[in-house]
Amino acid sequence: MSSILISVLAGLGGMFGWGMYDFLAGVYSRTIGPYRTFFWSQTAGLLFLVLIAATSLTTVKISFPTILLLPVAAIFYSAGYLFFMKGFKIGNMSLVAAIMNLWAVFTMAIAFLFMGQRLTSLQFMGVVMIIFGAIVASINWDDIRKKTFQLSVGVKEAVLGSFFFGSFWNMSEIISEEIGWLQTTLFIKIGIILFLLLLSLSAGREIGVAKSLPKTKLVIIFMGIIEVSAVALVNFGLTVGDAILITPIASALSVVTIAMAIIFLKDRVSRVQGIGILTSVSGIIVTGV
Repeated sequence: MSSILISVLAGLGGMFGWGMYDFLAGVYSRTIGPYRTFFWSQTAGLLFLVLIAATSLTTVKISFPTILLLPVAAIFYSAGYLFFMKGFKIGNMSLVAAIMNLWAVFTMAIAFLFMGQRLTSLQFMGVVMIIFGAIVASINWDDIRKKTFQLSVGVKEAVLGSFFFGSFWNMSEIISEEIGWLQTTLFIKIGIILFLLLLSLSAGREIGVAKSLPKTKLVIIFMGIIEVSAVALVNFGLTVGDAILITPIASALSVVTIAMAIIFLKDRVSRVQGIGILTSVSGIIVTGV
């Protein structure tokens, strides 16, 4: 199987896995809160990954720079998703999902500036479409008509999340190429759990879900499995391909999230914001060509 095909399949795995995870994260962030949702889904994902790693994990040599990079990557991934989930909790899920497309722009910009990877003219046009569409989707056009200006609720959180999440994938590519996709996924998941535990202790956060409904607990477990599977697939793709190809495909996850939000939550967006969402999603597709 060619490296290009593997990269495309890895990107598609990330797209569907994260798309479903983000939709469910948005739903349960509104019921048990963003922090609990993220912590327990990550814990479930780690346990699932440990079962896989137990049969195939091998000893690896890790350079000192990579040892330093691993906790930074875990913190950036955590920050990205915590901001995303906060945006889902307070804003319109379809709009927040559209703004999240910017993470691909951050990833590609860093890959271009610091890692020597280059965009084709068509991919550059796709990046412009993503940015333009995200801006159009993020504005509250009712306020514009009233001669006031205000970003839609949840936009700031989505942009911050996009920066942290997009930066994470450049780090993940570097780590995966040195120690392999499975080890990278496992070590970063452990780092995420440790970071969240430290954060909860320092901030006095309550993270228990003992009183939650059994259905909620089962969905959180399912979320953990599909999310860690998406991360593992993309990390695997990064060992044989480039972030500048994989991430645009994976970042089309908003197609899945937005579709599920419209179908199951009856999310409503204005006509102009809908054009922005379609433009942003189309830009993702163009960058993957």
